[in-house]
Amino acid sequence: MSLQEEFKKLSEKVKQYRDEARVQLHLAREDVKDEWDDLEQDWDRFRNKIDQMMHDTENASQEARQTTKKLGEDLKTGYENIRNKLK
Repeated sequence: MSLQEEFKKLSEKVKQYRDEARVQLHLAREDVKDEWDDLEQDWDRFRNKIDQMMHDTENASQEARQTTKKLGEDLKTGYENIRNKLK
């Protein structure tokens, strides 16, 4: 095999890997965007719950406090996962 043929074969292989990586990157972006959209809905619910808790802290049940805390922890984890995927 000549040097030109080797380089041509290498170039074709690199192009194939590049194209595959581009498709995977596009799919990953869509995945992350879907995850982000879901988290944004949860964020809105969380903010509403926090606002309610701040307004009525004295009368908030232990269960409501725990539910709000759990939702906040889940959101934190979700946003952290997205951040790590984008690194």
